[in-house]
Amino acid sequence: MKLYRIKKSKIDNKGRGLYATRDIKEGTKIIEYKGKIITNKQVDVSDKYDNNKPIYLFTLNKRYTLDGDFPWNTAGLINHSCDPNSQYDGKGLKIWITSIKDIKKGEEFTCDYGFGYDEDYKQFPCKCGSKNCCGFIIREESRWRIHPKFAMRNKKKLINNSR
Repeated sequence: MKLYRIKKSKIDNKGRGLYATRDIKEGTKIIEYKGKIITNKQVDVSDKYDNNKPIYLFTLNKRYTLDGDFPWNTAGLINHSCDPNSQYDGKGLKIWITSIKDIKKGEEFTCDYGFGYDEDYKQFPCKCGSKNCCGFIIREESRWRIHPKFAMRNKKKLINNSR
């Protein structure tokens, strides 16, 4: 039995998302993020990979990137959240979506897309609606640049992790 089903997303009301078909424990591999392995040079020279279009890229290493922009990449339906319940885990030339907390049946799978903070960040608004949402799809470590309240959150996390 698959751990997910596809249905209309609550995050992106126009699109679809993946939802848990049963309760899932933290650390469970949910789905493989599939695509075509291309060279990083191909990414640099192709018009397909600019910020004006959806991009489904994962850098695998210094030489290769995984392009997941294909209809058969079901994991590409996972939406961004500033309070995600899963993450991207890569090993070798494969990427898996793995739960980072217990997920209840019927809950939508979400990941932090991990976009960096740069001059184009406003081009990517976040629709997750979580308490931790900064309004833009920016990785957690960079959200303090948008609003100082996120700096305090990171400091608390660092203090808690140091015990």
